[in-house]
Amino acid sequence: LELRPAGLAARFYAFVLDWVIRLVIAYAAALVFLLIGNVGVGVWLLLYFVLEWFYPVIFELSRSGATPGKSLVGLKVVMDNGLPVTPAASLTRNLLRVADFLPFAFGAAIVTMLLRRDSKRLGDLAAATLVVHQPQRPPKTRLEGVPPVAPARSLTPADQAALVALA
Repeated sequence: LELRPAGLAARFYAFVLDWVIRLVIAYAAALVFLLIGNVGVGVWLLLYFVLEWFYPVIFELSRSGATPGKSLVGLKVVMDNGLPVTPAASLTRNLLRVADFLPFAFGAAIVTMLLRRDSKRLGDLAAATLVVHQPQRPPKTRLEGVPPVAPARSLTPADQAALVALA
């Protein structure tokens, strides 16, 4: 199992894409909810709170383990051992984005990521998570016009099952 940690540039692009998505959702909701009046402003503020704090958590706990921005860049969040991220770890890493933001514009996160080989920010350190590049699957190749050849010795059912599982 090989995990390639994502660097600052890839994570920055993913962050910007996610930020734009959240901004578009918040703006569209504002157009709708502000027409309702004060109640609409309250509902919009609740929606904005959920978008800001739970948007990454919800997507990281999905099967892909990544927000839409991370998916577009080819990244995902996993635990340090390569297993899928747990709810507690995802919540921890995303709640600590506030600490990563300090002193200004994610300064702590940038410094921490540049000083570590695995490019972890403070939230990743506290939650024992890692943002990695998703492995690229090679395209399946088909051998057209090549006749099948029988093996030199017959394979046991266990060996056949292993080959089928590998394929």
